[in-house]
Amino acid sequence: MGQAQNVRSSVVGERWPLFWAGCAAISAGVLLHLPMLAMAHEMGNHLSGMPMDGWMYLGMALIGLGVPAAIVGALPRQRPAHAASAGATFEAPDDTPLSRSHAAVLLVLTLGLIIDTMKPATLGFVLPGMRGEYGMAKSMAALLPFVALTGTTVGSFLWGWLADIYGRRVSILLSTILFVSTSICGAMPSYGWNLVMCFLMGCSAGGMLPVVYTLLAEVMPPRHRSWVLVLVGGTGLVGGYLAASGAAHVFEPLFGWRSLWLQGFPTGLLLLALARWIPESPRFLLERGMHAELADMTRRFGIVRSARSTVASSGVPELDRQRALTAALVVTALSWSFVNFGLLLWLPTDLQDRGFSAEIASGIIASSALVALPTIMVAAFLYSRWSSKGTLIGTVLLTLTGLVGALLPAQTLAWPPLLVAVIALLVVGTNGLIAVLLPYAAENYALAVRGRATGLIAASSKFGGVAVQLGAFAGLIPTLGGAAVALIVPMGLSAALIARAGRETRGRSLRDLEEPASN
Repeated sequence: MGQAQNVRSSVVGERWPLFWAGCAAISAGVLLHLPMLAMAHEMGNHLSGMPMDGWMYLGMALIGLGVPAAIVGALPRQRPAHAASAGATFEAPDDTPLSRSHAAVLLVLTLGLIIDTMKPATLGFVLPGMRGEYGMAKSMAALLPFVALTGTTVGSFLWGWLADIYGRRVSILLSTILFVSTSICGAMPSYGWNLVMCFLMGCSAGGMLPVVYTLLAEVMPPRHRSWVLVLVGGTGLVGGYLAASGAAHVFEPLFGWRSLWLQGFPTGLLLLALARWIPESPRFLLERGMHAELADMTRRFGIVRSARSTVASSGVPELDRQRALTAALVVTALSWSFVNFGLLLWLPTDLQDRGFSAEIASGIIASSALVALPTIMVAAFLYSRWSSKGTLIGTVLLTLTGLVGALLPAQTLAWPPLLVAVIALLVVGTNGLIAVLLPYAAENYALAVRGRATGLIAASSKFGGVAVQLGAFAGLIPTLGGAAVALIVPMGLSAALIARAGRETRGRSLRDLEEPASN
């Protein structure tokens, strides 16, 4: 019993002392970078070209030792034997009410998504100050978002795979550790080191999103699962951008752009401190022999264990349909990424090229975003009360309508109300689409591959950003009309593929997904 209590209190496994020792070394290493930043504050918040001091070298050494120690401490001594849970499924009955435990995990994981979103959202706020300090051209500065988005793409694959092998909570904790470690990015006195840290930071940020959706899908009662997934994801996305913009407004004028990276340190430590309220998926607790925590977890979340159905299913047709669904979701995620990163990201530049001033262009986009604010609530309502598949198709069609509107002649779009309406359609459609796409993916895959599959979809939603940045290096800057021409067909194809291969998930038990896998 004592050992079980230690495992429970440690959040990780039997090597918890090594995990927390690694976290302590990482924290000390980050703190040792503060003297360098304090010195920069006295010199106009500039560090470019300055040599690293001894404290920084010591701090980097501690982080270099702490990260592998924390990883080894978090992982079990032996890889879990998935055969141990092959004959069982875990899910709460449909009528299970939401409890305090559900509320706690919702708050913690929403905080995790907010923290996760803050890092990529911060990129836009650090670029002007970074360009000014290093004296870089736009093409050179574009390397920063390029390596960051490449990191998020890699991270989505990596952490999704890790979550399926070792567990959801372990993956979230290790992602957070890397997140804390890379908060020293702002203390790096050279652009090369900034790029390295930004790539690693992107790897950590890319992993949180798919794993959080996967875990929530497994602990929420079916009746509440749909709206919870959409609402938590949307709130985390909006909250992250608000937190990033708020931090930039408060800290950048006083401490410069470098200080914005440091926010990953206290926020990451806060998430680690709250890790006790992040449950592990029951399957992994069973496989690791953590029976005391399994009993406690299933009691608190109202989850019951049942035998997997042995009813024969048409294995090959089901497998073909699953592949078709994966293809549909990947195409949809890719289409969204190109609209978001290839059209909306460059929209302010295109509007100014059309003759609008920077102030008017910002006002047009702000007005469109204001119209889009209720999108998440509406999407969550429709997704849970009407149809998950229908809501996903609807957001794709809404985005498609915005793309069609963008093809109107430039003279017609010069009328501000019409331009606001077209941009609002694009913003509403893309916000709603990404709010429901990953929850829908998490609800459509069996437990053994749910993390990897959701990670694949998440990675696909970042790929457009990588491709567009590569095009920007070559001078291919997308315009509103040009991007719309290129994206209408893939967006329309997305709607058709989902209509053909998608399935309704509203109110459906996740146990249904395990039946084909058992044959």
